[in-house]
Amino acid sequence: MSIQWFPGHMTSARKKAAETMERVDVVIEVLDARLPEASSNPMIKELRLHRQRNCLKVLNKSDLADPVVTKAWLDYFNAQKGVKAVAISGKKMSEVAKLPGHCLKLAPHRNDNLKPLRMMIMGIPNVGKSTIMNALLKRRVAAVGDEPAVTKTQQTLDLNSRMTIIDTPGMMWPKIAHDSDGYMLAASHAIGTNAVVEDEVAYFLANKLLERYPAAIGKRYGFSTADMDGVAAVEAIAKKRNCLKPRSKELDIEKASLILLTDYRDGLLGRVSLETPQSRAAMLAAEVAVPKVEHDEHDERNEQE
Repeated sequence: MSIQWFPGHMTSARKKAAETMERVDVVIEVLDARLPEASSNPMIKELRLHRQRNCLKVLNKSDLADPVVTKAWLDYFNAQKGVKAVAISGKKMSEVAKLPGHCLKLAPHRNDNLKPLRMMIMGIPNVGKSTIMNALLKRRVAAVGDEPAVTKTQQTLDLNSRMTIIDTPGMMWPKIAHDSDGYMLAASHAIGTNAVVEDEVAYFLANKLLERYPAAIGKRYGFSTADMDGVAAVEAIAKKRNCLKPRSKELDIEKASLILLTDYRDGLLGRVSLETPQSRAAMLAAEVAVPKVEHDEHDERNEQE
């Protein structure tokens, strides 16, 4: 199943962002540190490159991510032209407070009262933009919620006399090109629940954890995961947590799926990352290879006909 989610208000949000981009100096793109590339909106890159704007990539929720993998992602992004990458937890004000300084290094010509530094904070829904905004301003200026797409309008705020920041709504893009990205985003609660089937997302997440962190599920729920796949792991969680449907006493897979997804989102499965620069490259290479095979088979059939 392919997961897609692009609410109507995001079309106008993109148009407004494109207009605003013209008068900003630095784009702050907030990413989920557990899936930095999957949570990077390609439209944001397109807009900032069109305007030739430097970018501070903020790998938020780094306290939930595998620190070794996060280091690899920082090296990956910091090798890119016009990009500075940092890893933070948006809940730690001391880490958030350093972000304007990083932006200033990306636009050193903006450092006085006549030319204040103009920053624009962007990202997909539910990566923690609002938490970061509230920490930067040291007051509640952005609504924080457990559901994606809480912020729906832009607002411009002064950090001080030399720095201005524009908060933007969380933006998805019209078509998620890679199925695994859709599942990672859904698992991380960046996609509205009306667009996903929780048990399928939980199966994907369980498979990913069994592949990358085989002890995480067994340690959390108290059973051996040897020779298990994602479906078997979710069923085992249902049995262990006594997730049963009221009348039939059958396993309540939906309830068990939500337990797994919530525990992952809250960091109760340990510090895990769903992708690495290497796994990302391997996934893209595999997807490029498949169409070529299909194309060759199609040509072969045409020749035989």
